[in-house]
Amino acid sequence: MTRRDGDFPTRREALAMGLAGVGMVGMGAVVAASRGSDGDSSTGAASGTRTAAEWTEPAVLESSEGVLDLELTVAETTVAIAGATATMLTYNGTVPGPTLHVRPGDTLRVRLVNGLSEVTNLHTHGLAVSATGASDNPFRRVEPGESFDYLIDIPADHPHGVAWYHPHHHGHVADQVFGGLYGALVVDEDDWSDGAPRVVVVSDVTLSGGAVANVSAMERRMGRVGETLLTNGARAPQLPVAPGTTERLLLVNACTSRYLSLGGPSLTVRSVDIGGLARPVSTDSLVVPPGGRADLQVDAPASSTALVARAYARGAGMGMMGAPDSGTDATILTLVPDASAASPATPGDASAPVDLRDATVAREREITFTMGMGGMGGMSFLIDGREFDPERVDQSVRLGAVEDWTLVNATGMDHPFHLHVWPMQLIDSDEVEVRDVVDVPAGQRVRVRVAFDRFAGPTVYHCHILDHEDLGMMGVVEAS
Repeated sequence: MTRRDGDFPTRREALAMGLAGVGMVGMGAVVAASRGSDGDSSTGAASGTRTAAEWTEPAVLESSEGVLDLELTVAETTVAIAGATATMLTYNGTVPGPTLHVRPGDTLRVRLVNGLSEVTNLHTHGLAVSATGASDNPFRRVEPGESFDYLIDIPADHPHGVAWYHPHHHGHVADQVFGGLYGALVVDEDDWSDGAPRVVVVSDVTLSGGAVANVSAMERRMGRVGETLLTNGARAPQLPVAPGTTERLLLVNACTSRYLSLGGPSLTVRSVDIGGLARPVSTDSLVVPPGGRADLQVDAPASSTALVARAYARGAGMGMMGAPDSGTDATILTLVPDASAASPATPGDASAPVDLRDATVAREREITFTMGMGGMGGMSFLIDGREFDPERVDQSVRLGAVEDWTLVNATGMDHPFHLHVWPMQLIDSDEVEVRDVVDVPAGQRVRVRVAFDRFAGPTVYHCHILDHEDLGMMGVVEAS
């Protein structure tokens, strides 16, 4: 290769139990609280009191005549935070960055300008596109003060769904995402001028002294959880909804480690990740793992109703490390009946995923998450007993082949598994369910089927607890 810059529930049972993670136009202003419990929606900021944040969404940049051409400048920016200011990392000066709205067959041209003092790059998480050259290349380095022109061709048959973008240079991913570098990326054929869906980018952060707080070695090993939950850069905003209507929420979990265990109103899950469900599913609870997304519908309630991220246990920990912090209950948004709110547009049909259950399987593999002594702070994070090496190919696959991968978690922590480029179908499921982030609970295993149907070349797979990825829990897969 050339050098390059136990038992577990069925998927239906998991979804019904809220464990889908097991197997599931305006400028956004940053509004956050001081270092306190993010489960308390009545206190915060310096004054000890707070009013509900107004609903805001990131600016939307849409493709035109088959092309979305934009510049993304990465920089430290002073942003407003609950009557004070703090320095965060931003795309084009906002947290989150702008929402990118594209269609199947479009070309995405992004000039990434690096105004940081460290290397960065760009990953279009969820797009089934080439991972080589100037496309979605995780090995690309954009040095401080430099820029790079990305050219990403989206296939004409690309499924509809919610993706997102964020940095992906190994060793810097968790800090840069936690610092504010993330934005939504939506692929569909809908005309948003007739009424756009609600883009809901959920992230978390800890602030200290007017900046994003540093994290300890222990927090990195556990997978950091921010003390403040943000929705489109605001804390617990109120979303006005017209009575008798149904709102569509495109939710992105942009947290570095936090699982979003959704509760509150009854939800209709139209899809997960990119075109991941064959048919909508109704549920009272849903788990969206770090990096995961969900296309949701919710009926306007008769009274104010909060969509809540409940505390979620991420395993029992490992030896002296104890259990990873799952965060406290926190409000994502509150649906507020409002007769003056605009009625939402009727969404287009969700894409049906390709069903691989009858495909001929060329090979079976096991991919095992392990942890051991050694490495940073006396703890190593490994896949198949090895730390990430960008010059080593860990899995060689034949282009055009279908394979079964058994994802084995031999640790005491949950690990959400993300495979770039090629989506994964959950085999032990009564329904057709396809994801690009598959949660593997502590001590369990999950089987997925992957069609390596196009896009030759190397890319990566990794734990999407981003601290674990940076600490070595990543591998290289090359299709040829």
